[in-house]
Amino acid sequence: MRTRNILIVLFCLAVLISACQTITKDELTSAQMTAIAGTVTAYYNEMTQTPAAPTKTATKVEETQTPTPAATETPTGAAQIGPASYPEGVNPLTGLKVENPDLLKRRPVIIKVSNHQIDSQPHWGLSSADMVFEYFIGWGANRFAALFYGQDVDRVGPVRSIRRVDGQLGSLYEAVVGSTGGNQEQVLPYLENYIPERYFTDKYLCPGVCDDGRNVVYSVFGNSAALSEYFRQNNVYLDDPQLYGMAFTEDAPSGGQKADSAWVHWSYADYSQWVYDSESGKYIQWVMGESTGNVFQPLIDQNTGQALAFSNVVFLETNYTEHDATLHTIDLIGNTDGRKAIVFRDGQAYELWWKTPANNKPIQFFDAEGKVFPFKPGNTWIVIVGQSSPLEIEDGDWSISFSIP
Repeated sequence: MRTRNILIVLFCLAVLISACQTITKDELTSAQMTAIAGTVTAYYNEMTQTPAAPTKTATKVEETQTPTPAATETPTGAAQIGPASYPEGVNPLTGLKVENPDLLKRRPVIIKVSNHQIDSQPHWGLSSADMVFEYFIGWGANRFAALFYGQDVDRVGPVRSIRRVDGQLGSLYEAVVGSTGGNQEQVLPYLENYIPERYFTDKYLCPGVCDDGRNVVYSVFGNSAALSEYFRQNNVYLDDPQLYGMAFTEDAPSGGQKADSAWVHWSYADYSQWVYDSESGKYIQWVMGESTGNVFQPLIDQNTGQALAFSNVVFLETNYTEHDATLHTIDLIGNTDGRKAIVFRDGQAYELWWKTPANNKPIQFFDAEGKVFPFKPGNTWIVIVGQSSPLEIEDGDWSISFSIP
């Protein structure tokens, strides 16, 4: 019944538009398309009474004092890579050797990816990203910022608009950013403070960011290599970005807690679960499909036909300032004292602290003794939640629910 109601709304919207006039690429604006998507989202959130994850007995997470990180971090053993230096050809964001070392002699490329209507508008390219950042955008929804550095992919998307936090992410990772647009008054001027001339907000930069011809909200896709080349030709390049700060080890550190799964709740109608797969040593993402109600399914990368699998998953807590329902400032830069984070790797969870010691250096993670925490070599997914987001733990299941004051 819920699915039928949603389809009715979609059909009505389509009829309403087509009845007025024949829509062309130039006539249907980004604002109109976003409004249509927003209407569907708002209706879905109202009509769908999807239950939350299975009720868990909350385990109180005790507050501890933020440690003072050591002034100089050095590897703790021969098997550790980073955080101060990396072997030739090793990606400092994954700890893995890349097939083409020349790719490391450029700025990373961040491409904005929608997470709306995953059934009818599925995802492409996320499994090829070195890192993916996930954050709240309002209306009970979230969005992804996929970072490509050690490898490229020619189809990423669906691509959507840029947000304020992307300026801080672009600054921290020395990146360029591709998107389909942004708020002209409250977002784009903000980005100029962090990544001037390093973001693109159009959908007709083929093949970098390009509409596939359908001219709807979810018909735009990115090409990381082409986008990188576009910025290089416009003299927005960096031959040797110093992206040090992360450390990696094959063996899991001691002190972890059992972590078979990690739930992320953005709203009643938007949540996901990362499930540890002991065979691959990675966490597999499961999501709720709009057309399946509360039935979960793996999030599939359409480029590979495989479910998203990440070596590391992170819950990172920080301050959100809400200016209106869909406009937030998310604080990442300037965190020199440390805020709470949880890193999941190898079926274990580690309660840590994260910092941004410089505006142009990656986020760093520290243990209670102030030592840089080593990630598992491979890709990393970082979920950015508010500092007031409650955490529940029960028998290896970790669950965090997004909340801001």
